[in-house]
Amino acid sequence: MTIHKILGQTFYLLPERAIFWKETEHLIIADLHLGKAGHFRKSGIPVSDLVHSKDVYLLDRLIDKHKPRTVVFLGDLFHSEENQSWTQFRQWLKSKSATHFQLVLGNHDILPEQSYRLPNLEVLEQLELAPFTLTHIPEDTTQYNLAGHIHPAVRLSGKGRQSLRLPCFYFGSNNGILPAFGQFTGTARIPITKHDDVYAITEDSVVKVC
Repeated sequence: MTIHKILGQTFYLLPERAIFWKETEHLIIADLHLGKAGHFRKSGIPVSDLVHSKDVYLLDRLIDKHKPRTVVFLGDLFHSEENQSWTQFRQWLKSKSATHFQLVLGNHDILPEQSYRLPNLEVLEQLELAPFTLTHIPEDTTQYNLAGHIHPAVRLSGKGRQSLRLPCFYFGSNNGILPAFGQFTGTARIPITKHDDVYAITEDSVVKVC
């Protein structure tokens, strides 16, 4: 865990690719992409649902460890049309009735409205939590914007020709971008300036690289 201070607030940057916001006790994750394996199988590409089971197990562990008042999904919670993965996830959400969940809708969150109707799940277009505005796709907002969607990554170079691309947390002057929480997702390198704060994520640590 690494601490990032921003606008008087304290973010715990977790190697599980999530943020725990200390002052408000919010756990924030982006781009879980549940159901993506089923979507690939429908296209004839054999991918096991175990990849999603591991993600939900990891989320369950984070909730047990940090005991957040609210879990915020920054969009793309579910990847496509309803399938068995969503049914199983609904049951898991019901089992977490003491935890409040908020979903900021992403471009892949296309399920019918009634599919999201659960007592502890609130669905929003964007979320205002001063001093931040939370969206799925990065936007120019009045408050500092926190978003996902990009699946940001940074390339680290060593001596010789060695290089390694790692998912990262990115904090620019007006926008912060979270890495994809889901393991079955790609990454995209993002442009970085000397004024940005970037934290690379390894298997068990978060390291500031600029």
